[in-house]
Amino acid sequence: MKIVPVILCGGAGTRLWPLSRELYPKQLLPLIDDKSLLQNTVLRLKDYKDATDPILVCNEEHRFLVAEQLREIDTRPATIILEPIGRNTAPAVALGAHMALTTDDAILVVLPSDHVIPDNNAFHEALDRAIALAEDDHLVTFGVTPTRPETGYGYIKAGAVENTGNKVEAFVEKPDQATAEQYVSSGDYYWNSGMFVFKASQYLTELVKQRQDIASAVEKSFKSVSHDDVFTRVGEQEFTNCPKESIDYAVMEGTDKAAMVPLTAGWSDIGSWDALWEVSDKDLSLIHISEPTRPRLI
Repeated sequence: MKIVPVILCGGAGTRLWPLSRELYPKQLLPLIDDKSLLQNTVLRLKDYKDATDPILVCNEEHRFLVAEQLREIDTRPATIILEPIGRNTAPAVALGAHMALTTDDAILVVLPSDHVIPDNNAFHEALDRAIALAEDDHLVTFGVTPTRPETGYGYIKAGAVENTGNKVEAFVEKPDQATAEQYVSSGDYYWNSGMFVFKASQYLTELVKQRQDIASAVEKSFKSVSHDDVFTRVGEQEFTNCPKESIDYAVMEGTDKAAMVPLTAGWSDIGSWDALWEVSDKDLSLIHISEPTRPRLI
């Protein structure tokens, strides 16, 4: 079965203001190296076995910036779907699933465009395991092995071993410090990465089961698509009527097919200035530590 990357690049990155702004959000910025976060996300799967040209989902305002950044890395997307208005990740992923199904069913690799994953080999190894689970109709997410008791991330509790990963026992909200410390020390909890792998058909089936309102609105909007070179526009009014919801709340937390693959690859979502500092190269020559002042004897 073909592997279709679905890159979500509609976020505003407001927590990195003023560097990240509404008209030029963080995914379009070269924060780590000479390429933008979006470009690095696309390149992450460029040489992955069986991966096709990516489907991107973004808003109208960023369409030319996104297209130009793809041209700079010599990548022509399958299409760039333009959302008339942001409706969070559950509808955005549904648009990608409908687009993939216009040719045949596929395994979608859903990636936000603003994450950093330094160890691409480790990511590909985890992806191999996730695809094996998706082939058995699981909806798979990556659980990032925590390196500290982080209170800024949601967590996943790993359940019983399932094929090449684990069943998801529970998704839990961002914890307080004491709870985060308990999660990390237990070894059963992982950071929720917000990256997913599943069949396009399986995702839409689960969406219909759990959020018929979202599924119906997206399907209606997709029935009136129009194409302009690499851009795909959906029905504006129908998509505007779609409820706004994340994939976690709309699908993953309610399905009995959720599975998880552990990921240890240096992942970060660069959700704050502290996170950006943590993943950036440091010039230690700029750090001056003065010698402690010795008391003078009189």
